[in-house]
Amino acid sequence: MSEYDLMVRRQRKWMLYLLAIFVVGVGFTSYTRIFYGLLLGTTVSFYNLWLLQHKTKAFGKAVAEQGKARGGLGTFSRLAAAVLAVLIALRFEETFHIIAVVIGIVTSYFVLALDGIVQFITHSKKKQNIPNDN
Repeated sequence: MSEYDLMVRRQRKWMLYLLAIFVVGVGFTSYTRIFYGLLLGTTVSFYNLWLLQHKTKAFGKAVAEQGKARGGLGTFSRLAAAVLAVLIALRFEETFHIIAVVIGIVTSYFVLALDGIVQFITHSKKKQNIPNDN
């Protein structure tokens, strides 16, 4: 499996863990409105992460095969999904906390950054443990 595929699996796994935590939060806390907002925003964020990963893979494949790529990375689609989540939260204010929805929408970016930091530290430690043959 390629490094990219491993990264995609790690990031999706962490997003599913977050979604599970938010579902538990809805079921077992008195802050259901906040957790519903986090759940809505993180679901949209998970969709946006999946779309970005799918488009990035297709973009890379097109560049590798043809030398150039047509189309983009789905920025408009991801933005439209985020706007839709905010509109749903505004329409159903008694169910969804708007700030929690916005925080949920950006969770994929936190996961991306955290995954990058963890992988950087992991690879740095592996490089330090490799003995030099000098």
